[in-house]
Amino acid sequence: MSFEVKEKTDVRLVFLGAAGVGKTALIQRFLKDTFEPKHRRTVEELHRKEYEVGGVKVTISIMDTSGSYSFPAMRKLSIQNSDAFALVYAVDDPESLEAVKSLREEILEVKEDKYTPIVVIGNKIDRHNERQVSSKDVLSTVELDWNHSFLESSAKDNVNVLEAFRELLQQANLPSWLSPALSRRRETFPKESSKRPPMNKTNSCLIS
Repeated sequence: MSFEVKEKTDVRLVFLGAAGVGKTALIQRFLKDTFEPKHRRTVEELHRKEYEVGGVKVTISIMDTSGSYSFPAMRKLSIQNSDAFALVYAVDDPESLEAVKSLREEILEVKEDKYTPIVVIGNKIDRHNERQVSSKDVLSTVELDWNHSFLESSAKDNVNVLEAFRELLQQANLPSWLSPALSRRRETFPKESSKRPPMNKTNSCLIS
C-alpha cells in the first residue's frame, strides 16, 4: 500500500492603493475575467481560491483593501499577514501615486524588511488622453530607487493583468505555473504585441 503525499502551498497577496484606482477591477479581471465599469467602494474583501495542480494543493488568498475608508488597524494586520503586495495607482491621478509612496513606507515599517516583495501597478492606461503620470518617471523611482517591479495595466482592456499576478506570485516564491488561472488562460493570450511587451529580467513595464 502506498500513500501519495501532497504538498500544500499557500500564498497571500494584498492590493493597496487610493480609492478608485482599480484594485477591485484588477482582481475581478484575474479571477473571473470580467470588468465592472461602475466603481464600488470596498471595505475589505478576501478572495481565496484553492487549486490542485500536479498533486500540489495551492491556495491563493487575495486581500482587496479599502481606499475610501481609513482602517489603519485592519491595514496593518493585512500587511503583517501577507507575502507580496500590489501597490496600485491610476495614471490619470497623480495623488494616487503619492498614496503609493506612503503605503510603501508603511509596508516597510510593518514588515521591517526593505526587500519585501512589492509590485507597483499603474492602472487605467486605457485613458490615453487623461494620463497625468509619466511612466518613465515612475519606472525610474520604482526600479532604480526602490528596487521593486513596475508595470502598467488596464483592467478594462485586460492589458498586463495576468502579468501583474504572475510577478506577484513569483516574488512570493510560488511558481506561476501552479496557478490554473494563469496556466489555463495563458494559451488564449494573443502573441506579444506593442501593447503587451515581454518581461524584462525580473521587472516589467509598459512604456507609453
